[in-house]
Amino acid sequence: MQTDTITYIIISGILALVLALFQYIFKSKKTTKIYWLLAFLRFVSIFSILLLLINPKFDKLSFYDEKPNLIVAIDNSESINYLKQSQNTSDLIESLKQNQELKANFNLEFYTFGKSVNQSDSLGFNEKQSNIAQVFGRLSEVYNNSVSPTVLITDGNQTYGYDYEFMTKRYKQAIFPVILGDTTTYTDIKIQQLNVNRYAYLKNKFPVEIIATYNGNTAVTSQLKITSGNSTVFTQPIRFSKSQTSQIVNVNLPANRVGVGSYKAEIVPLDNEKNRINNVKNFAVEVIDQKTNVAIVSDISHPDLGALKKSIESNEQRKASILSTTDFLKQSEDFQLVIAYQPTNNFRSLFNEIDRLKLNKIVIAGTKTNWSLLNQLQNNYSQQFTNQTENFQPSVNQNYSTFIIDDLNFDEFPPLQSEFGETQFTVPFETILFKTINGTQIDEPLLATFEINEKREALLLGEGIWRWRAQSFLDEKSFNTFDNFIGKLVQYLSSKQRRSRLNVNYESFYNGNDNVKIIAQYFNKNYEFDANENINIILKNKDTDDTKTLPFVLKNTNYQVDLSGLDAGDYSFTVRTSNGTVSKSGEFKILDYNVEQQFLNANVTKLESLATNSDGKSYFIDNTSTIINDLLSDSRFATIQKSSKKVVPLIDWKYLLALIVLSLATEWFIRKYNGLI
Repeated sequence: MQTDTITYIIISGILALVLALFQYIFKSKKTTKIYWLLAFLRFVSIFSILLLLINPKFDKLSFYDEKPNLIVAIDNSESINYLKQSQNTSDLIESLKQNQELKANFNLEFYTFGKSVNQSDSLGFNEKQSNIAQVFGRLSEVYNNSVSPTVLITDGNQTYGYDYEFMTKRYKQAIFPVILGDTTTYTDIKIQQLNVNRYAYLKNKFPVEIIATYNGNTAVTSQLKITSGNSTVFTQPIRFSKSQTSQIVNVNLPANRVGVGSYKAEIVPLDNEKNRINNVKNFAVEVIDQKTNVAIVSDISHPDLGALKKSIESNEQRKASILSTTDFLKQSEDFQLVIAYQPTNNFRSLFNEIDRLKLNKIVIAGTKTNWSLLNQLQNNYSQQFTNQTENFQPSVNQNYSTFIIDDLNFDEFPPLQSEFGETQFTVPFETILFKTINGTQIDEPLLATFEINEKREALLLGEGIWRWRAQSFLDEKSFNTFDNFIGKLVQYLSSKQRRSRLNVNYESFYNGNDNVKIIAQYFNKNYEFDANENINIILKNKDTDDTKTLPFVLKNTNYQVDLSGLDAGDYSFTVRTSNGTVSKSGEFKILDYNVEQQFLNANVTKLESLATNSDGKSYFIDNTSTIINDLLSDSRFATIQKSSKKVVPLIDWKYLLALIVLSLATEWFIRKYNGLI
């Protein structure tokens, strides 16, 4: 307790005593027992009230023991089953859970991982992919400020994600890998990687690159074959030796038929090969007969132009060209969609040509836009002149119904800059993104679409969209989500199809390890999103004729169904509403490929390097008898005694109030009883 507080308490006691004696002894000139009792009660009341105002506090010091955490992260992928290590893993987990000394000295936390990380000790060894780097990324968010040695039980074979070998720079804990597998080497040929474009164009040839690797000591010869159905479309001898352990084969295959073409690349196995699954790689190519050409027309230089081009061309079905107005007019009939970026004085002839060809367009306005001219060139909207600029942040319209959009966390995106003032529309329009100023959403569109005279158009009122693409990468570690958003906008504007009450999004084919999700949106007759409809998918395996019906689940402003885990094959489906009045059909293919079955051994080198870099120690699953003793005897993981200092009140205010009420009530009762009132 501070000295000032003690001084205030002493002064309060003296003041309360003086006031009580003055009222009942000095003023009344009586010294009977009743008056002394009343003076005492008055002293208690006044002193308690003053204590309540002073509210004296003192520091309370308490001690407690803090045990370190012991994090056990277990690989739950299919490769553990394939390497026949599932039982060994389960036995090790059980021994860690049942060890009483570990429980006494550590807070045990169990996590499983595959494609994602989950806090659980339930094992199925059924995850389709492994992302070991994500384990350390997630754990670093929780345990970096504590002592948390980590036991990593895995074969070390990662199928996607960042290289986990260098995650020790982010995850500052000692790591003890338990290696599931051995160092035995087997003679093996495998297709290490196959590169092919997702789309090809009719009557053209598409390139395929195959990287084949060999593990062995003798010279061998095999055959590389690429087949489509029962036909062999390519074959080539392939040779390896101890010094030549890899081959890169490039081949061009013809695209003769529109649709999804399935192919199988195979290296004929050697007689003594243990793993023959990794000799085969299935792939598919969708052959299309037309490419969407998009013209990005601008007479100024701006980073938005490059960002738009990159986003559009992330889909191989589309090509974007950055042109001046003069260059566009020379080749205007080559394009199906035009992006008019910040129209200036030279855009009059451009708009006339767009109207003549009846092309759809996107108009992007910014600080360099000539609104006087733009208001004259069309009569669908007009912008108020203020000669001032403003920063507008986006806010997604959850009720947008023209096509399915994903919320990219737009509220956290950087603002776009544009002309300050109201934009008035003279035609019906739908808002994709609203304007937000200083955190307040206003009822004005930042991005809107509309249809008029069988033409589709979009208006974006702001420049700086390149920052959105950069922010998307910072959030997701990928440009995909932003590029998909731009892709859906381009797809809608470049299409001539009539608006549908049921929109279904899906891919034409999926790899065996991909998540297979189909997304749908359903609208009522007024084209308003209907969240109360029951939508089902009727799915048929075309190879076995098996049919099943699954319900869609409502998620935000769309319906989703997860079909992950389906067997490889060709599927047809029909999505329909409960009353059957609206439906849409399609087909997709799932390729036969399991990335978790491509490995013969554990990745011992990487796991040992991980242990060394983190000041840990690696163990093989067959030699884990010392891991518990090593953890218990490591001085870095000792229980730490910590102190906690809390500032607490000297007297609880509830008791003090009770004392005040009691003393005042007693004083009043005595005065009343003795006729002093």
